[in-house]
Amino acid sequence: MNEELSELEEVHKLLDCCKDSDVMQLFQKKTYTDAFGRMYQEYIPAFDAIENGYHAADDKERYLTALADALTSYAVEKIDACSRKNKKEHLQMDLNMTMAVFVLPMVLEFHGDSSKPLADEMTRSWKRSFPKTNLQAAPYTTIEDGFHKNWCYITTAVCRTFDKPDDCYELKTLREYRDTYLADSPGGRELIQEYYDVAPSIVKHIDQQPDSAGIYYSIWDEWLAPCISMIEAGQNEACREHYISMVHTLQKKYFH
Repeated sequence: MNEELSELEEVHKLLDCCKDSDVMQLFQKKTYTDAFGRMYQEYIPAFDAIENGYHAADDKERYLTALADALTSYAVEKIDACSRKNKKEHLQMDLNMTMAVFVLPMVLEFHGDSSKPLADEMTRSWKRSFPKTNLQAAPYTTIEDGFHKNWCYITTAVCRTFDKPDDCYELKTLREYRDTYLADSPGGRELIQEYYDVAPSIVKHIDQQPDSAGIYYSIWDEWLAPCISMIEAGQNEACREHYISMVHTLQKKYFH
């Protein structure tokens, strides 16, 4: 029991991995690889302890559930300790981002017998406490590779259909809009996180459709081309609303 308590404390430390930094600043193309590497090396002893506890546990499922629930409960406590609503919302977004791009990828990077089932249990526990989130467990290599696509999953998929390169005008325009306007606007961080949560799944399920090319052409005509025209005209807020509508519409249709 004492050993399990020690491992619960190690789990708490995982959620604090970004406590001295802004997770959004760490989660950038120039900083993510080094930040992830430093954190992973720091927390290897924690993963060793969890792996040893997993092998020693008589009820391995209960052991992982206890660890995952301890992590989620710690997050809830931190959020509840905030006195103001906007601070609660901001912290929850940062913790969700920390889970998505650091904690879960670090768990999977360890490649122990406990790693995949623990990541799955953490995801389930997180969703039970934060049902509005769509947290997914992705390995570090998948996330790091995403930087080469600059996270414009849907636009990249559409441009691929048109046989456009990764540095085409359309992708550059939308990336610049995201980085220079959306990220600094009220609620922009939340929108970027929401997009990160759902866009990969949307693209995956569209790609599985027999008429995927036609779907992407429709997305271009109905959503992306108007957004780009709005950006060119300086109608940044109109583009924001149109892009939000696109993500929500596609989420309802293709997110599973």
